[in-house]
Amino acid sequence: MAEIELTSFEVSLQNLMIALEASDYDEAKQQIKDLHPGEIALLLEAIQPKDRSVLWPSIEISIQGEILKEVSEDVQSQLISEMTVDSLVKATEKLDTDDLADIVPNMPESAVHSLLLTLDFKHRERLNKILSYPEDSAGGLMNTDFITVRPDVSIRAVIRYLRLLKEMPIDTDQVFVVDRNFNYLGSLLITSLLTEEPERMVETLINNDFSKPVSADTDETEVALLFEQRNLISAPVIDENNQLVGRITIDDVVDVIRDQAEHSVMSMVGLDEDEDVFAPIIQSSKRRSVWLGVNLVTAFIAVYFIGLFEATLQQKIALAILMPVVASMGGIAGTQTLIIVTRGIATGRVTAANIKTLINKEVAVSGLNGIIWSIVIGLITYYWFADLLLSLIIALAIITNLVVAAFSGAFLPLLLSKLKIDPALAGGVILTTITDVIGFVAFLGLAALFI
Repeated sequence: MAEIELTSFEVSLQNLMIALEASDYDEAKQQIKDLHPGEIALLLEAIQPKDRSVLWPSIEISIQGEILKEVSEDVQSQLISEMTVDSLVKATEKLDTDDLADIVPNMPESAVHSLLLTLDFKHRERLNKILSYPEDSAGGLMNTDFITVRPDVSIRAVIRYLRLLKEMPIDTDQVFVVDRNFNYLGSLLITSLLTEEPERMVETLINNDFSKPVSADTDETEVALLFEQRNLISAPVIDENNQLVGRITIDDVVDVIRDQAEHSVMSMVGLDEDEDVFAPIIQSSKRRSVWLGVNLVTAFIAVYFIGLFEATLQQKIALAILMPVVASMGGIAGTQTLIIVTRGIATGRVTAANIKTLINKEVAVSGLNGIIWSIVIGLITYYWFADLLLSLIIALAIITNLVVAAFSGAFLPLLLSKLKIDPALAGGVILTTITDVIGFVAFLGLAALFI
């Protein structure tokens, strides 16, 4: 069998782990010395806290800030706790304002105070502006590093101005046009600067279609959707008075999309996407115990309904053997619909306007699958137990549970969203309880009536 080729990260992690397991910390430090800050961040997240504590002080302070902005919140908190106020300030003072705003909430007050003293007035005002908005909004996501021009100047004057700046902010694909009161008027694409006649005025080239402004209060999920729909590299952010306050770039949106993907997966089992993979055992146990307790409650709800049919179960042991089949089929069918609808809501493709159509479609799909698989399961049951009535009962229970599961899986995410509850977090537990209870009641109830 051919060997699987390892990625560069896997090779780096493998070599680092070999050095750490041999307690060869000098070699471990050498392994990460010349890596990119983003690669170092991934490696630090993939090793134990005690090993991070050994490697962190050896990393050049000039890139520690870049690493801090990349690691998860739990790892970031650990690394910050092991830094002095002076080193923390030196590591973060050169960061972009939006990245600094993400780190400041985890910094001790003394460090925040010292950091603010090192910033010039303009930089400090920009930071305070970002921090005044919710973290998961366009305002909390934006960067205040952007270029503005007036509408009554020529292309030649704009190009001369850009040359005087010497450098432009990263991912600058457009400059923003504002009036003297800083009201947003539109944008001027860099491509227009390079291709239009130098004597043309900016006001004749303002582009309002390409880059419509985003309100600072817009949720980050909507921002990510706008970037996807419009294929944007950057977008202007305005306040309630139409004043330009910042811009959002594609790298910030990629972080949002990644965080949302991790959140969707982790929250389904009650975990936090920022949780340290190698967090201490007691800490991890505490976090997971709450979710286990919730699941225990739902399990006892299902057990209660099973208990209602104790006499029926005692009469025919085959019912107990077949019960998990009914519950499992409903659970899978419901989860499929739940994920489809939850994802649709997250991407804006599913709303109250079209949910009825989607529910009808999902119920029809599950009804069809229910008929197909009820026949298969009925035949298997008849072959196993040679009981035609039992085969018909389980077939009918399968159809019932799959149809209810599909309806619940489609309806629950919309209901939870209206109640301001994350469907990815609560939907799975509620749906499992519904499919278990409906499955058991349908199967055992029919058995109690006809057997």
